[in-house]
Amino acid sequence: MPSPFPGMDPFLEDPVVFPDLHDRIIFCLSDALNAQLPPPYFAGIASRVWVEASQRLVGPDVNVLRPQQPLNGGHTSGGGGVAVATEPVVVKATREEVRETFLEIHAQPGGERLVTTIEVLSLANKTPGGHGRTPYLQKQSEILDSQVHLVEIDLLRGGVHTTAVPIDGAVAAAGFFDYHVCVRRWDVPESFYLYPILMQGRLPVVEIPLLPDDATARVDLKEILDRAYDSGQYRRRVPYREQPPAPPLHPAQAAWIDQVLRDAGIRDIPSTP
Repeated sequence: MPSPFPGMDPFLEDPVVFPDLHDRIIFCLSDALNAQLPPPYFAGIASRVWVEASQRLVGPDVNVLRPQQPLNGGHTSGGGGVAVATEPVVVKATREEVRETFLEIHAQPGGERLVTTIEVLSLANKTPGGHGRTPYLQKQSEILDSQVHLVEIDLLRGGVHTTAVPIDGAVAAAGFFDYHVCVRRWDVPESFYLYPILMQGRLPVVEIPLLPDDATARVDLKEILDRAYDSGQYRRRVPYREQPPAPPLHPAQAAWIDQVLRDAGIRDIPSTP
C-alpha cells in the first residue's frame, strides 16, 4: 500500500525512519535505472564511510559522587560542597562506523568511465558540524570540478541547504519549495537544473544525464518512493496518528496533512456535534 501522500511523505523525514528510507530509495533507483540504461551503461551502488562517536554511553570506570552520598570521613554533602576525586573519571563512548550509500552510473566495459553520481541527501549531510557533512561537501566539490554529472535529491525539509545550486538563485527562480532535485551537467557547468517540489505536489520525473551524445534516462521519483515505501512497510512503522511531523509545519500544511490522513482513514474524522 503506497503512502497516503501524493508526493514526499513528511512523516518519513523522522530521524529514526529516514536512514532506512534513504537506502531503500538508492536501491530502487538502481533497479529502475538498470532496467532502462542502454549498453554500455550500468548503475552501481557505492558508499562512503566515516567514524563518529556513538550516542550510547558505556559508563564510567569510577563512580561520580553525588550530593547526599558519603564523602571522605563519612560526612554527607548538603549540596554546597565540592567532591574532589583523587583519580580521573574515565567515561567511555564507543565509536561507530557510519556508511552512506549513493549511486554511480558508469560506461565502458569494466566501468572505467564514471558518468553520473546520484545522491539522496541524508540528515548527516545537512547538519552543520556533523561528521557526515564534511565528506559530502568534499565529494561534491570534486565532482563539480570533474567531467561527471551530479544529481542531488533532497527530500528533507530540515537542516541547512546543501545541494550545489545556490539557494538565493534557486528561490529567486522557483519561489518557495519544500524539497528539490538539483541536476548539474558537467558539459553545461554554468547551469543548474532545478526541480522544485512542494509538499502537496507530486514528486517529479527527473532526467538523468548520460554522456553528451546520448539521450537522458528518466526516473519517476513518485514511483521510486512508492516502491521503497511498500518494501519498508512504513504504513506499519510511521506514527501517523501523532500530529505534527517534524520539522515544524506552516499552519496550512498541518491542516492539509490532517485532511489527507482523515481522507485515507488513518485518522478519525471528528463527529459533528
